[in-house]
Amino acid sequence: MFDFLEGYDVLGAFWMTVKLTALSAVGSLVWGTLLAAMRVSPVPLMRTFGTTYVNIVRNIPLTVIILFCSAGLADVFHVTLGGDNFKIQGFRLAVLGLIAYTAAFVCEALRSGINTVPLGQAEAARAIGLGFSQTLRLIILPQAFRAVIGPLANVLIALTKNTTVAAAIGVAEAAYLMKTMIENEAQTLLIGAVFAFGFVVLTLPTGLILGWLGKRLAVKR
Repeated sequence: MFDFLEGYDVLGAFWMTVKLTALSAVGSLVWGTLLAAMRVSPVPLMRTFGTTYVNIVRNIPLTVIILFCSAGLADVFHVTLGGDNFKIQGFRLAVLGLIAYTAAFVCEALRSGINTVPLGQAEAARAIGLGFSQTLRLIILPQAFRAVIGPLANVLIALTKNTTVAAAIGVAEAAYLMKTMIENEAQTLLIGAVFAFGFVVLTLPTGLILGWLGKRLAVKR
């Protein structure tokens, strides 16, 4: 029944999806946290940059961002991120595009968590002599992260599904292989079912585990 899978590296394609997701998730978390810090910063220039970045990037389709990273950065500005061949270069540029896009959503999720922290805690921190960065790092962000584990899980699941856009620049992840198999095989329904099941396997445990973790670590107000 599944003889059509012979000759295709389905596990390898999903492993590429996992790598795209993992690297993009780490990069998005770091960049998104910095953007959130900018959005609540007392420095007007930083607030303006963070707000402008988030509002612009969230309203640009991910496909456009990925294609810009490939056609714009690589072809026009010759930014290859150290990739010595097309496959490595495409993978790294796809990760860069996913980070740039997903970080905007991480920022907004984290900013909502920051807003849940009572203002009095920040005022108390300033009263004992802590600066903005110290207050954010030691008091605000630890509580904010605990409050938004659920929303961040949704962002991670969306990121996993968004990795399929990397197929637009030739990254051989799951959606790219599925497209190739549909073009070559006559089992369109079964191919779709196999890849749909694969994405369920990737995303469902993530949602369940992070959902449980969010409830366990929720800050009691």
